[in-house]
Amino acid sequence: MALKFFDKLSQTFIELLDDKDDYNVIIEVNNKEKSFTAHSNILRYRSLYFRKELENIRSNENNIKTIIIKSSISVQIFDVILKYIYGGTVNLKNAESLFIFELMLVADELELEELANKIETFLIETKASWLRTNISMVYNTIFERKNFNDLQNFCCDDIIAKNPSLIFERSDFNSLTESKLVSFLKIDNLQMKEVEIWDYVIKWGISQNPTLPTNLGEWSKKNIITLKATLQRCLPYIRYFHLSADEVRDSIRPYKKILDKQLWKDIDLRLLSPKQQVKSIILPARYFSTIISEEHKAEISTWIDRNTTAYTSMNNPYRFELILRGSRNGFAPKKFWEICHGHSGTILLVKVKATDEILGGYNPLDWDNSNIKNKWIETKDSFIFSLKNGKIQNSILSRVKDTRFAILDIRKKDQHKYGPYFGYDFYIQSLSSNNFTLDNHCYCRCDGCYYEEPIRRTSSDYFTIVDYEVFKIVRKS
Repeated sequence: MALKFFDKLSQTFIELLDDKDDYNVIIEVNNKEKSFTAHSNILRYRSLYFRKELENIRSNENNIKTIIIKSSISVQIFDVILKYIYGGTVNLKNAESLFIFELMLVADELELEELANKIETFLIETKASWLRTNISMVYNTIFERKNFNDLQNFCCDDIIAKNPSLIFERSDFNSLTESKLVSFLKIDNLQMKEVEIWDYVIKWGISQNPTLPTNLGEWSKKNIITLKATLQRCLPYIRYFHLSADEVRDSIRPYKKILDKQLWKDIDLRLLSPKQQVKSIILPARYFSTIISEEHKAEISTWIDRNTTAYTSMNNPYRFELILRGSRNGFAPKKFWEICHGHSGTILLVKVKATDEILGGYNPLDWDNSNIKNKWIETKDSFIFSLKNGKIQNSILSRVKDTRFAILDIRKKDQHKYGPYFGYDFYIQSLSSNNFTLDNHCYCRCDGCYYEEPIRRTSSDYFTIVDYEVFKIVRKS
């Protein structure tokens, strides 16, 4: 058995740092605003940066080396850095988010990989709201750095993907560098209509060439070549084959000459014959959901149309337009009624906590948050389901059998507790915390009631969710 006394060891080294009688290194920071004293052996073994600096600096007559930090590191941040080097601890409890972010950058500059990585994780797990608010500054700062892949992925996949307006609707959008714009176009789950992404790319490309005529009809062949050259790295990341005929006609066709001839020929061909093989690369549709796949969407679409032949991701006639995501809009039941009021033809999807279960329901009619009394809505077209996923080997479809009690619109005074209701067979609610993820009150019957069959194969009717989404189902033109 090993006896470990790290706390005492850490405290002893902090005391050594504070002892001014035995130092042999002076470190000057922030244009020599303040000098810190330290010990070369500790710096050398704790930081590759300081090891290299010490090797290149001669001692003075008192055998002391002076290191001048050229970066504009604040005194407060370097004080934290030095105490980490000696004591191995950093207290971030009351630190402001910007200070923590800057501390991470300094740790990276000083090649303190352990500290930089820990702070990166800390920011992702505890400062998501601040990162979202300051996404442009954060992403611009870390974009060229090699050591923050997790934070870069979080910015792209969890912030920019879910909130593209934070980037695309900024007043300085046209000042984005080409490499940053390309990095956004690569995001597979970017939650924007593809035609809107195309429009922004065209807008950006034109802004880089202010001499282009305002009227597209006046463009010369040289103007076309100029725009094509400007967008050559961007154009390959547009998902052309997932645009509707109207979108191609109205938005792509006017600029078809900036596309390769074969690509335009293939786009045209696929619109006429969707199953036709083409030579161009067909990128997958952007993956809007964090819960379901394109195959799941095709399966749900098949159920909506009551098809005997299953749709595939390539011939799915429906577009799934995200209305609400719990992890983006919040998990309060009232938020569902605020956002989904008036929307018809919607799919509810929930991810059950600690299982592979994906449960859902389809409401072909409007959600209505204006009722004074609870109101049952009659329809023969609603259904509930569970989807094949992970350890769940088969999907289950359960159509409404008592059409009088298909959907329940909750009365206003209870909308802070109850979310969407499908009969008494499947609903999500939060009776104690007003947060779907914080109590075990979501419900799915283990025996059929108003729907044909149960969609869970468990002994418990109640469960907790980790996220949920609501999509509006729109038939493609």
